[in-house]
Order: sequence, then structure tokens, then C-alpha cells
Amino acid sequence: MSETPPRTSRFGRHGMVALTCAGLVAIMVGAAYASVPLYNLFCRVTGFGGTPLVAQAEKLPAIKVLDRQLTIRFDTNIANGLPWTFRAKEPTMLVRVGEIAEATFIIENLSDKPTVGNSVYNVTPPQTGGYFTKIQCFCFDAQPLAPGERLEVPVVFYVDPAFVDDRDTRGLGVITLSYTYFPHVGGGSGVGGEG
Repeated sequence: MSETPPRTSRFGRHGMVALTCAGLVAIMVGAAYASVPLYNLFCRVTGFGGTPLVAQAEKLPAIKVLDRQLTIRFDTNIANGLPWTFRAKEPTMLVRVGEIAEATFIIENLSDKPTVGNSVYNVTPPQTGGYFTKIQCFCFDAQPLAPGERLEVPVVFYVDPAFVDDRDTRGLGVITLSYTYFPHVGGGSGVGGEG
């Protein structure tokens, strides 16, 4: 007499495969959504990809100011859909490594409606991002402007003295800080009457 093997529930086996596949899809979707904020956090902590570091003035150690000078160039851009002008008061400045410097930017809303913009920024060449440290910046928050409003906003920064010891930055004499303003998407009073 031959014994028949015990039957495995067809639903149990297929259900387990389906549940496993659904779990993998959920993990992949979650990883996709988390990748942008995690990448941004990584860039802000390490300066990777030209992302400047951010420091709080009251927590700064004594910074040694060196004789080496760098030209800091300011690049300003406005994305389509934002009726603003945006420029640096001075397009370039000469700073010493370790010196705390302040640049002023001028933003103006050319429309007859209130608008809100957000800026993104980076530093080039990318290997300088880990040394370019911002202490104060208009780029941290959404910027509302009333119709026709003109605003002057500061950026306070320094180039870390460790810059001179990095073989990847030797010979570099110019750092470009680049900003692009985009129409604000989200809460608050935005472009086109968003509320």
C-alpha cells in the first residue's frame, strides 16, 4: 500500500509567496521615498556633492584665519514660474580661509501678487562642499514676498581651514556658491494664490 503525501494547502503556499512579494514591494517603495531625505541628510552632514555644511555661530570653535585667499563667486537663478529677480549685491568676493564673511543678496517680486519661493543651493567644485560652511542663510526657509516687495538677505559663511590640507582642493582658487529659487509648493501663501 502506498501512502499519499500530505496535501499542502494551495492557498497557504501561494498566499505566502504573495505576502512575501507584497512585503518586498512595500520595502522598495518605502526605500524609494526615504532615499531623497536620507541622501539630503548625508550630503548636509558630509558636504558630498557640493552641499555646504551648516553651523551655528554660538557653537563655532575658534577658527584660525589663514593668509590664503579664495575668490567666492555667487551664481543666482530663478526657475520658471516665479516672477522674481534675484542677484548677489557683489557677484564675487575675496575672502581668507577661516574668515567669517557676509554676502548680501537682493530678491524682488515683480508681480502684483504675493509669492513664496524656496531656494536650493550647492557649491562647486564639489570637493569644496565639505569645507564651505554657512552660519546664516536665507535658504533654510520658504521666502514670502508681497507684491513688488524688494528684500536684502544675508549669507554668513566661512571656508574651513582644513581646506588647505586636502590634496583634492590644492590649487583651487575659486569657489562658486550657486542658488536657484523655485516657486514654493506646500503650505502657506504661494504662487498663484495657493493657500
